[in-house]
Amino acid sequence: MAHRVAIVGSGFGGLFAAKTLRREPVEVTLIAATNHHLFQPLLYQVATGILSTGEIAPVTRDVLRRQQNLTVELGEVTAIDAAARVLTVHGPDGAPRAIAYDSLILAGGMRTWYFGHSEFERFAPGMKTLDDALTLRAEIFGAFERAELEEDPVARQAWLTFAIVGGGPTGVELAGQIGELARRSLAGNFRRADPASARIVLFDAGERILPTFDERLSRRAADALERLGVEIRTDTAVTGLDAEGITVAASGGEERIAARTRIWAAGVRAAPLAERLAHATGAPTDRLGRVSVGPDLSVPGHPEIFVVGDMMDLDGLPGQAEVAMQTGRHAARVVGARARGHSDPRPFAYRDLGTMAAVSRTSAVAAIGPLRLSGRLGWLAWLVVHIVFLTGFKNRFTTLVHWAITFLGNARSERAY
Repeated sequence: MAHRVAIVGSGFGGLFAAKTLRREPVEVTLIAATNHHLFQPLLYQVATGILSTGEIAPVTRDVLRRQQNLTVELGEVTAIDAAARVLTVHGPDGAPRAIAYDSLILAGGMRTWYFGHSEFERFAPGMKTLDDALTLRAEIFGAFERAELEEDPVARQAWLTFAIVGGGPTGVELAGQIGELARRSLAGNFRRADPASARIVLFDAGERILPTFDERLSRRAADALERLGVEIRTDTAVTGLDAEGITVAASGGEERIAARTRIWAAGVRAAPLAERLAHATGAPTDRLGRVSVGPDLSVPGHPEIFVVGDMMDLDGLPGQAEVAMQTGRHAARVVGARARGHSDPRPFAYRDLGTMAAVSRTSAVAAIGPLRLSGRLGWLAWLVVHIVFLTGFKNRFTTLVHWAITFLGNARSERAY
């Protein structure tokens, strides 16, 4: 019998692990809760009408259709029996089924976390899934439509106020694109409401936005956002959220802001799969629920179980797409070597290819090794990297077309909701 490999998750970690095993003497079962591979770094562009869902979320079966040693199964892993090496999976029909494995690669990713305030979720959607992006697209474009219908100027301004919580790359990119929408793309579309009067406020509890970048790049990103009219409020914590606005606390005390669109980009936590694994194996987890792994990415005491990507805690590596790709590949290589009767004791070594954040249609910040790029140079680097990592020629081509429409002109191709 061929070596059975179960991969859980169809994000970057799971997809790259599956592809790496395509020529190995193994039988691969890829289990995922959705039928698509999500290019998460561009979710904000779906939410702001630049890209369609198909361009960043190709169907996993189609992406892997030529891999003869692989089967895709839709479902959620609800239990792990590490001793028997069996997963319990609940599919779309709700019925449980058992999937046995010889090696297991877990790439469950992260979910939005509200720092213990689960009540905030009702009023401020996150940005981790395709459904999140489509919900936000409806809220963002719907806010301008509601403002157009509103007779009361105070109520109209509330519809034209967008509160974004979290000054990391996702929050910065969303703020920049909403600013572009309001100042450029929607110009001349409305008669009563003036999109250019929109108020976009970006909140962060830290000292500055983009804290993982050096201070100079962080400042340049802030300058670019401010040119788009974005208000940046650092050292400011959210203390309340409801359907009509947001309450924040800073050194000057509490402040209430009427904002009918609220977006949460502040925190993430490991998916529930991490907790199930920890319960099944006794593996330690960090404060974000990520599972601690050994140098080869395996769970201590369980050399047949690997954790990759955002769900893994190793050497302080960040939750980035490139980390997921590289760890997925490494775990698959170890599994492939074992299936061929060889040992592969090499520890995982991360190759840092840099971090980037797009601020506006022609401005981005990028830290690539010793290089620090901003403005148009940063944006060109961002453009090249994201095109390279998109899945499939068709997606790359249509994405370039949509970017040309948006960045060279002012139009948004995906405004329907």
